[in-house]
Amino acid sequence: MSEINIQKINEFIEKVDNMKKAEKMDLSSDEDLSLAIMNLVSIEEHFFFTGAKLDKPGYFDLLMEAREMRKELLKKLVKEPEGEVWCLSKHLLAASMRLMEVGTKALGSGDKKTAEDLFKKAYELYSLFWGLNLKVVPVSDIKHIDDGALNKHDEEKKSLPAGRQGVFGKLGELVKKAVDCCWE
Repeated sequence: MSEINIQKINEFIEKVDNMKKAEKMDLSSDEDLSLAIMNLVSIEEHFFFTGAKLDKPGYFDLLMEAREMRKELLKKLVKEPEGEVWCLSKHLLAASMRLMEVGTKALGSGDKKTAEDLFKKAYELYSLFWGLNLKVVPVSDIKHIDDGALNKHDEEKKSLPAGRQGVFGKLGELVKKAVDCCWE
């Protein structure tokens, strides 16, 4: 990994640490909030399916109440969204949640390999959510880059351990360092 990229990652982590110390940012609370938002999206889906399956439109009113709450809470995490980042954020969280649920079912049925694959994908989507909303992903520069590179200027191609290559793997590594619910 180039010296510039390591410096940028270290600067980002230092910035997060300083914001936490100054109590301007509580990523552990934000992480909890993101999980609550995931569940609100699921609640919206369940109200929809229940209303449609039972032909009871009253459930759609409850769906709207859950949706309004989800929108209000999502504004706390998705600040100044550009383009489709608002919708992307919602769908990244929803897809991550759904993959976690399917992975948990696979694990419960003894299919550990499938569960691990689904959990990995769920974490990659969750990391992309944080990458977009912590402005770690410079979307203006996105183009195909080699799997081992952190960005298009990274000439050292083996910057991450096997299995953690590519954009998702890199974001996952950054999120591990920045979003840690155990930091006080």
